[in-house]
Amino acid sequence: MTRDRFYPTRPFLAASVAVFRDGRVLLAARGKPPGEGLFSLPGGQVETGETLGEAALRELHEEVGVKAKLIGLLSPVELIEREPDGRVKHHVVIAPHAVRWVSGEPRTGPEAREIRWVTQSDIADLPMTPGLAGILDLAFRLEQQDACR
Repeated sequence: MTRDRFYPTRPFLAASVAVFRDGRVLLAARGKPPGEGLFSLPGGQVETGETLGEAALRELHEEVGVKAKLIGLLSPVELIEREPDGRVKHHVVIAPHAVRWVSGEPRTGPEAREIRWVTQSDIADLPMTPGLAGILDLAFRLEQQDACR
């Protein structure tokens, strides 16, 4: 998150992706605040003129070098961090997506310092960003429904 995102005058819109491959989902430990060191989904800011899905797939490729195809949009997540005096330090609305891996082996970088392919049962033992467990539950259900088609 760059300096201009601190103490915003409006919420920022972002997109993220739960990438599925062989029954596992790709998680990345954040390399930058907020949530540095916590596992999360790859993603980032939606650019003007992009759909949420386009942004999610672009960010996935930029962040970890993976290409995927969309399965579907999940429930949005709103992250608001306040200072003790009530001022809003961060406000991001994230549109998470479930996607299926197509190509590329994930790589670490400045935004993803560690990468893991995990099963649904592995999730409980990981330090994660707030709300991620619920998003992953939805993502696993959507992926399983898609696999049955």
